[in-house]
Order: sequence, then structure tokens, then C-alpha cells
Amino acid sequence: MNFDFSDDQKFLKSEARKFLEANSSTAQVRKVLDEDARTHDEALWKAVAAQGWLGAAIPEEYGGLGLGHLELCVIAEELGRAAAPIPFASTVYMLAEAVMLAGDEGQKAELLPKIAAGEVIGALATSEGPGPVTPGSIQASVSGGRLTGTKLPVTDGDVATLALVLAKENGQAGLYVVDLTGEGVGREALQTLDPTRDAAKLSFNGAPARRLGGAGEGFSLLEQVLDRAAVLLAFEQVGGADRCLEMAKAYALERYAFGRVIASYQAIKHKLADMYVKNELARSNAYYGAWALNTGAAELPVAASAARISGSEAYWFAAKENIQTHGGIGFTWEMDCHLFYRRSRQLALVAGAPRVWKERLVSQLERRNAA
Repeated sequence: MNFDFSDDQKFLKSEARKFLEANSSTAQVRKVLDEDARTHDEALWKAVAAQGWLGAAIPEEYGGLGLGHLELCVIAEELGRAAAPIPFASTVYMLAEAVMLAGDEGQKAELLPKIAAGEVIGALATSEGPGPVTPGSIQASVSGGRLTGTKLPVTDGDVATLALVLAKENGQAGLYVVDLTGEGVGREALQTLDPTRDAAKLSFNGAPARRLGGAGEGFSLLEQVLDRAAVLLAFEQVGGADRCLEMAKAYALERYAFGRVIASYQAIKHKLADMYVKNELARSNAYYGAWALNTGAAELPVAASAARISGSEAYWFAAKENIQTHGGIGFTWEMDCHLFYRRSRQLALVAGAPRVWKERLVSQLERRNAA
């Protein structure tokens, strides 16, 4: 079985890299960090929308390109490599996937064209504080089509125009679409390790809410959305991890210590080799996840969990070792190492911590083995 991308997908990957090198350099990422008023790169967001990337997996009848999830995986890897400071994941991997998965015809016709055109920014609002999201942790409620409650932290919640909110109605959990620019919505920006992907506390006081899917399907739909998002996030993590390895290798080949390039020292060789091994393991799991996602295979929950776990581990390790390879200067603001370390931490938590995914993986394997 060949898990590699086709020639057309490899060409898309090459063109996406060229585009992001020209439009999302580390200098442009730093502008978002340096300017307190900025939460994302608005010019890049518009440019990405013009490229059609937001609608890569959205069917043509709803204003998308209709390419499929494999092409979206290719784009995700390049976005991760560039540490692009835009709310792409929240809008495409979560909101768009949820609407395509559970929206009725009217919801799809209304929302998907706007997502593809970049007219809306999405956010996934499930957590109400520290710890994993469980039926017992959800206090937000819907009554008569109105949402009341608080969600925090919500990634990209400070810039989002639409939120996908997990809440209860008559004791049953559901996923609801809420217009964050409408009535009954309050926002409070939160400080994060990676300000290029902002977070917020969202407060709802009778905000209009529309349910996706059937009553009581909230957690089931959420798991399906997160499985899809996990694969796509894994590709972002693989892209970022590869960039860290390239940075560490390039620096090791040019930095001299005691008359020798530091790449000639065994300790540095071991660091680079360990980074490479973890990156390739993450890539293998991401490819398996991409196959399962694209074909709708029954293995998707297992493949998504494995991709999520290995992707998080590889990116964090590569970002950490990249700093260590650079030595003392690697910790400074002037170097770009911290941009990727910040993003590695943000991506590891945005759709559930690795600990949660490890528990999901074990549960899925136990369930499969018992069948």
C-alpha cells in the first residue's frame, strides 16, 4: 500500500511552500508578536483565502475547491512549517469540518461558502476551565435557542466571528453555532505562550445558538470533529518539526567551537539524529491518519490518536533540541527558535493534550481487541 502523495499533491506542496516563504516569513510572524494590537496576520489571511486554501476540502457546490482532505493535509504541513499566524486550524479543521459532517443543507449552504471565502473566522469552544472536557464539566446550557455560560480558553476566540460551542439542552449535550458578533456575547482576551494564536474567555448571556446535528449528539460529533482535526494538526506539527531540524542542522554546520564546526561533535550528531527519528515516526503516523481520513476508514479514531500523540511529541522535542543546538543564543528574542517552541506548545494543547489522546488511543484499542 502506497501512502505517499501523488505528483499533483507534491506540486501543490511545493507551490504552497513558495507562497508562504514569500508571504509568511519569520519576520512577518514577529510583527504579530511585536504589535500588541495584532492577534493575527490579516493580510496573510486574505491572501490564503484568495488562494482557495480555506475551501480546499469544501465541495464545489458550497464554494470550495472540492480537492479533498489529502490536499488539505499538504497545505497544513506547509502552514506548520511557516508557523503561519492565522486562525486556519480553528476555521477549517474544526468549524468547516463540523458543518460538513453534521450541518443540514441550509447550514451548509449558508456557512461553507463564507468559510471558503474567508468571510468568517471560526473557533471551537468546549473547555470551561482546566482539565479534560467531560459530560460533568459542561455547565453551559441552551434554552429556547439561547446560550448561557462561559468558555475558556478558546483558541482564536478574540478574532473569531463564529464559534462552535459545546453545551447542554434538556440535559443532553449538543454542538451549537453561535455568532460572536451578535447579541449576548462578551469577550476577554487571555495571555498565552504563543500570542500569534490568541485565546479568549467567551461569555454568553442569552446568545442565539443553532444546533448542528441531532439532540444529544454533542460528544459523539465532537469526537468525530477532533479525530479529523487531529490528523490535520499532526501535519502542521510535522511541518514545524521538520523546520526545527533544518534550523538546527544549518546552525550546527556553520557554528565553530574549539576550531571545529559543532556538527562534527557526537553530542550534536545524536541530537539531530534523535530529532530525525521522531520526525519520521510522526510523519508515518500522520500519513496513516491522512489515509484513514480521506477514505473514511474505520481505523480513523486509532490513526488520529496515534498521529496526534507522535506529532505533539516530535514537534516539542524538535523545538526544544533546536534551542539546545543553538546554545545560549538560542534562548534570545533575536533568534527564531522561540517562534517554533511557542507554536509546538500551542498545537499540543489546542485540541486536547497528549495525555487525553493517549487515553483515547488505549480505549480505542481495547474496544477493537474486545470485538
